[in-house]
Amino acid sequence: MRIAVMGTGGVGGYFGARLAEGGHDVAFVARGAQLAALRANGLRVESPMGDVHLPEVEATDDPGTLDPVDLVLFGVKLWDTEAAAGQIRPLLRADTAVVSFQNGVVKDDILRRVLGPEHVLGGVCYIAATIAEPGVIRHSGNMQKLVFGEYDGSQSARTARFREACADGKIDAEVSDRIERTIWEKFVFLVGLSGTTSLTRSPIGPIRAIDRSRAFLRDVMDEVVRVARAQGVPLPEDYADDRLAFVDTVPDTMTSSMHHDLERGNRLEVPWLSGDVVDRGRALGVPTPANRAIADLLAVHAEGRK
Repeated sequence: MRIAVMGTGGVGGYFGARLAEGGHDVAFVARGAQLAALRANGLRVESPMGDVHLPEVEATDDPGTLDPVDLVLFGVKLWDTEAAAGQIRPLLRADTAVVSFQNGVVKDDILRRVLGPEHVLGGVCYIAATIAEPGVIRHSGNMQKLVFGEYDGSQSARTARFREACADGKIDAEVSDRIERTIWEKFVFLVGLSGTTSLTRSPIGPIRAIDRSRAFLRDVMDEVVRVARAQGVPLPEDYADDRLAFVDTVPDTMTSSMHHDLERGNRLEVPWLSGDVVDRGRALGVPTPANRAIADLLAVHAEGRK
């Protein structure tokens, strides 16, 4: 497959490198120090699943300079989604697929509006990967999974090709016939984890161990479930309890990318996480006081350190 990675951060860099190692033609879109490092030294992945070094990669800051592709892996920060979607238009043929592995659920709403629904696959990823230094992606743990699918639930040729490409790159991949529900299932946990770890500046262990903070975490997730159900996504009514049980299985030290961004003084994705839950709840008549508390209080840090 001919693949473009729009946003060569931890997720895009890791999965793009694996696909290239598997024999596929991958171009990387990056900027700043990351782009300079890719051009000078290629891309390196450090991983318990095996390291990768691509000494030479096709890298640019302008997708318009690339030839059209079969698939775009879309991984920019959420605030860049609309602008980045406009930039990749020259890459699209009639059957080109764009799959976002960003956080949140609003991502695909934006992509469908800018690019047209016929181009957009739903997708979620499960991985802990960050930029260790420019040109170097560090993967921790053994989880590296992609789940993707057509929004209408069909089994298409392009999802089958992408699954085969993932197999070539030794990526754990699954095609889902209910991808919208899968995205919301991850969103329930993600909003709870990101909001509470950022608000408390703490990993998940102490949050789940104290009755009051544990109850707040459950309320945050339950509000997401109620918004999803009001929107027509068939999550079980007690799904927040299921996710709270899952929280009890993760390491005490687990935190979130938003917590890391807060600690580093970076811009936060909170308007597209808890903030999006609040906006959707308001439109649907679903109260979301816990998520409003997160969105309102983290607004102090949402633009990052000046």
